[in-house]
Amino acid sequence: MSITEKNLKPRWDYAAYAAIASDGKRHEIIDGEHFVNPAPNLYHQEVSRHIQFQLYTQIELSGLGKVIDAPVDLQLSDHDIVQPDLVVVTHSRKHIMTPTKIRGVPDLVVEILSPSNPDHDLKTKRNLYESLGVPEYWIVFPNDHQILQLVLHDGRYTESVETTSIAMKIPPYSSVDLNKVW
Repeated sequence: MSITEKNLKPRWDYAAYAAIASDGKRHEIIDGEHFVNPAPNLYHQEVSRHIQFQLYTQIELSGLGKVIDAPVDLQLSDHDIVQPDLVVVTHSRKHIMTPTKIRGVPDLVVEILSPSNPDHDLKTKRNLYESLGVPEYWIVFPNDHQILQLVLHDGRYTESVETTSIAMKIPPYSSVDLNKVW
């Protein structure tokens, strides 16, 4: 597709996204383009719940912020609306939370890889989160029992792979014991 063709193609925005009928699938808009993924499998949901529980205990129960699980609309720009598996919003960014969605850059985004489309999280969303300044992004590899931790530094993600525990590199520095996740 040429640049001219791409520019002529209608770009999705939040109004178009919100008009999608509920069908049990995950719909996301990235750079105005519509993506559809199937609902996650049960192991994916179990891993998500175990990570959420540990973050919730340290962040939300301590009054430091909110830990929100999918499905939640994270609107990063007019043409970028995603549904991460987990989102952490600390009190310093609470103004981005609305009654219906999160509108703006959260502190931490967690995506758990699905076998159906790993490149969506590993490439497409990674590039999106990095370009829009998401400070920290965790990509969970449930079958490999590890997490790729991406931390924004000078506008680029630095990465490390964690297999036993992981701690946020930004406040509130919450940690997850990975032995309690798998």
